Amino acid sequence: MSGGPTILDAIGNTPLVALERIGRDCRLPLFAKCEHLNPGGSVKDRMALAIIDAAEREGRLRAGATLVEATAGNTGMALALIAAVRGYQVVCVMPEKMSLDKRRALSAMGVETVIADNAPPGDPRNFQMVARRIAEEREGALLTNQFHCQANPAIHESTTGPEILEQSGGQVGAFVAGVGTGGTITGVGRFLKRARSSIKVVLADPVGSRLAGLVNDGQLGEDGKYLVEGIGSSEVPGVLDPSVIDFAETVSDRESFAMAQRLVREEGLLVGGSAGTAVVAAVRVAQRDDLEGPVVALLPDHWDRYQTTFFDPQWSQERL
Repeated sequence: MSGGPTILDAIGNTPLVALERIGRDCRLPLFAKCEHLNPGGSVKDRMALAIIDAAEREGRLRAGATLVEATAGNTGMALALIAAVRGYQVVCVMPEKMSLDKRRALSAMGVETVIADNAPPGDPRNFQMVARRIAEEREGALLTNQFHCQANPAIHESTTGPEILEQSGGQVGAFVAGVGTGGTITGVGRFLKRARSSIKVVLADPVGSRLAGLVNDGQLGEDGKYLVEGIGSSEVPGVLDPSVIDFAETVSDRESFAMAQRLVREEGLLVGGSAGTAVVAAVRVAQRDDLEGPVVALLPDHWDRYQTTFFDPQWSQERL
């Protein structure tokens, strides 16, 4: 049968589930939006498809073109999924600190992976700068530009936010998420606040990221190293709208990884470290007596890309 559905039609409409065990001692009900159950294993499937759809509509992609992106890994896998269906090639530039699992997965999907130094923004060795150079130098290449493309927050405003509100029966008191590009928290936050102004949008930020300082104190915080992947930044991402965020909770690597393991063992949710970050922050929010509930935490990605990092006891023993 030609013209039938593809795997891309399975993107979105992920479940909202109650965290009964982890949230048992919380004052407010605690829920999780399971974005790790998208077909590419992460929330990035939504945004990547939206960016490619927009580029195709605008005539910026030709048959067999090469998609280039700076990514912690998940956007690369999302783009590879789309490329497999639509006939594109993919080049991903990843910071050196990202897991071996992600590199292997991208290679298995036929992605050309370039590993960049863990250099700060503005440094020519920074992964975003390297991706931009590759896109400029390769004929027929398109920089998908997830950190600056407005299709990123727009898809969360039109899909993820409405799903959360509908699945919760309209009862959302707070939404908690980390920031990678900032597209998810911006888009979902805009929708939820438009639906109900009392809803609080909370940033879950790694200790060492500078974004929590911006939200809570009005200026970027102290820069530091951290191990959790895919969230946090030393600069404000282009698509992030900080004005939609009410406050931030900072979470250590140790707390993030311990909670991710609890989510696996106590809730059956096979998620990565950034999900742990979000849920640690959400538990704190759900214990407050000055907020309404329920509290919804977003789980960004699948555990399969972290088997050689914090799910490996030796790795954790050496680094934490």
